[in-house]
Amino acid sequence: MNYAIKVPISDSNQGAFLFKAQKTMYGGKQIAEGDTLFIFDSENEGGSGLVARGIVMSAAPLAKKPGVVRQTPRVTVQVKKTARAKRKLGRGELKPFSQWDDGRPETELNFKFYRQATNKIVGLSDEAALFLSRYF
Repeated sequence: MNYAIKVPISDSNQGAFLFKAQKTMYGGKQIAEGDTLFIFDSENEGGSGLVARGIVMSAAPLAKKPGVVRQTPRVTVQVKKTARAKRKLGRGELKPFSQWDDGRPETELNFKFYRQATNKIVGLSDEAALFLSRYF
């Protein structure tokens, strides 16, 4: 399966990443070992958008806190970087794609990452993963 994460990245030159207790949405909680993860450096935190692609080495869901009714599922993932992005892709490039029902991969990414600007892991369609693969 294919997923994407938007999170602050302190050093995109690392060979591996550990993302602790990340919020999941749009099927992101299904992430598992062996999945492909596209990594976006969070522009909310001063980042630059798409920076890398990797393979999930491990994924562990966090237990829900007792007594809290509504909780967003969270997961900790360890990722080995397999490629560095060659072209820029971020909020500026995706912003024009806002016709939510047009079926375009750019629109899917804009909706999942920037309609609600929180950092998160999201599940991707095959079309969105193919689109992102063109940036490597």
